[in-house]
Amino acid sequence: MPVLNERAYLRRAVETVLAQEVDGPSELILALAPSTDGTNALAEELAATDDRIVLVDNPEADIPVGLNRAIRAGRYPTVVRVDAHSELQAGYTLKALATLARVRAANVGGVMRAEGRSPFQRAVARAYNSPVGLGGGAYHGGHDEGEAESAYLGVMRRAVIEEVGLFDETIRRGEDWELNLRIRRAGYRVWFDPDLSVTYWPRESWARLARQFHATGRWRGELVRRFGRGNSLRFFAPPALVVALVLAVLVGALQLTGVLTGWWAVAASVVYLPVIAYVLLIAVWAIGPGGGRGWRDKLWTAAVLPTMHLSWGTGFLAGVARGAHDTVDTSRLGDRNTPLP
Repeated sequence: MPVLNERAYLRRAVETVLAQEVDGPSELILALAPSTDGTNALAEELAATDDRIVLVDNPEADIPVGLNRAIRAGRYPTVVRVDAHSELQAGYTLKALATLARVRAANVGGVMRAEGRSPFQRAVARAYNSPVGLGGGAYHGGHDEGEAESAYLGVMRRAVIEEVGLFDETIRRGEDWELNLRIRRAGYRVWFDPDLSVTYWPRESWARLARQFHATGRWRGELVRRFGRGNSLRFFAPPALVVALVLAVLVGALQLTGVLTGWWAVAASVVYLPVIAYVLLIAVWAIGPGGGRGWRDKLWTAAVLPTMHLSWGTGFLAGVARGAHDTVDTSRLGDRNTPLP
């Protein structure tokens, strides 16, 4: 479990891991980044109460680096990746181990069920759980068991991930997708089991949500630069929306200033169609049951979805054009990259 500034979530995340039943010994290795909100003190307090908890340092604060350090510190043949911002359902590990053996897979994952505490976080959770928000990946709401492109978190065979080289430490976001790509290319199965469920708590503020999705989109653009067609077509929808929106603004400005007139102006108006279609899609989804119950829920949903799509899309285009370089997800920090109080 890589950990950074998770004091509000860490205790419950650890409790759900330690409550898992397995046929044999287990350990929980926390890769601690330099948190500023008291997270590491809490981790030390938890480790003092249960000798199954092992602490390792992750001074770089990069997720793949922390994961690799935790994996190397581990003693057992199965690696269960967990997140400090999530909670495992009862029986998760036992079910995953059974599926791993039954289908002879190298990695098994389930459904990421996002939940929220505040109205904003609940709106983000609805977006995560909907096909309009993050639809496409099986773990965002799939129902059919079978081979998958990637796995959320994942229960993995140590021998396989060591064979393919652990997590790529040059990839700061999307490292799980890239690892699963190497697993599949090595001839092993990545498997989705809808009976497995993990509760995920999304970002709690607009600024942090936008920063998270921009960084994720930029790294997805980097992965496209590296692997090209190995990426799913669904990853190109948000950047296509951004391009359509920019074109619509440019055409509108040219029409208003009289640069485009007559039939040229009419022909150029076709660029408005995808933007209008998108606005209608968001409106229909927000007004419907997917937008929540009351009008406030529906307004939050209508605001959150474009934030996710446009942040991800602009990040993606920047990543494709210039690469991700040292882009990091600063959403675990306060505004303007200052530590959380």
